[in-house]
Amino acid sequence: MNDTVILEGNQFDGYAIPSGNTFILVIKAKNGFLGCGYISLETAEKVGDAVAIVSCVKNFDDMLNAQVKSVSSAAAKLGVIPGMSGRDALLKMK
Repeated sequence: MNDTVILEGNQFDGYAIPSGNTFILVIKAKNGFLGCGYISLETAEKVGDAVAIVSCVKNFDDMLNAQVKSVSSAAAKLGVIPGMSGRDALLKMK
């Protein structure tokens, strides 16, 4: 399932991929993405992607309001830090 997420006039692409028991959630920004806890930060580091991870989320609104739990080094270079909201992380990666 694809959806558009609008924040402060910026458009982001949201993806919800069904797995056997849940959804894998990702909101893509121009320079990185916000992902649910299903996403591997280790892999993001290996390939150099800017990624912020939130957990215990069930939809895109939850992702925007959740606290970022971990970030890749590429995301950190964009100013994304653990503890900020998913919304703020996406805006740093726009």
